[in-house]
Amino acid sequence: MDAAFRPCALIPTYDNPHTVRHVVCEVRKHLEDVIVVDDGSGDAGRRAIEALAGEGLAIVRRREKNGGKGAAVKTGFAAASELGFSHAVQIDADGQHSLEDLPRFLAAARAQPEALVLGSPIFDETQPFGRAFGRKISQFWVNLETGGRVIDDPQCGFRVYPVEAAIAAGARGNRMQFDQELPVRMIWRGARVLNLPTRVRYLSEEEGGISHFQMFRDNARISAMHTRLVFSLILGASRRSGRPS
Repeated sequence: MDAAFRPCALIPTYDNPHTVRHVVCEVRKHLEDVIVVDDGSGDAGRRAIEALAGEGLAIVRRREKNGGKGAAVKTGFAAASELGFSHAVQIDADGQHSLEDLPRFLAAARAQPEALVLGSPIFDETQPFGRAFGRKISQFWVNLETGGRVIDDPQCGFRVYPVEAAIAAGARGNRMQFDQELPVRMIWRGARVLNLPTRVRYLSEEEGGISHFQMFRDNARISAMHTRLVFSLILGASRRSGRPS
């Protein structure tokens, strides 16, 4: 890889002791540098992550208290910037992503390093109905906020961020709203989006799949976030229309 393109994987995790090692090992088949951010996991999750660090499989950053997925990714961005990585491949720790697609994501980011590469998921029968419905609502809002279907899917946790551009965008959300907010703010700052298809499978509890989505609280946070973004658009348009010609 050229010197200007130095990617790492960024895996935020909270209590994923049964899946995080597999995800890290699968990622390392394609990308050696892995940052795992432990967002205040309990004993089992913490031991799993400490083992990864002890074996040299990942660079680990630990948050003492759970702050949410967005907070964990922000911690990962700070670590990636500190360590000199140009891009961070965000990957969920629950094992739902098809990591054999990682070379395609890396190739796209290398070819267009200023772009934001977003997974466009292809679901199978494991997708919960409630999540499918929620995605349609989120899609409506991000289409409104970006002026069209710029983002195929606003919730997929498999994506490649240019690190410094992601930090500069200044997403406010710290929990599940983060994945939707940050791409919108990056687009407002001029980022181009590449949507890449990728298969997604939800694991059962027996397979170690864990959902930390809180139906009421996270939907409320997401709704509040979209309200703020839309009002920001309206306010920005109002200010521009009031300028003298």
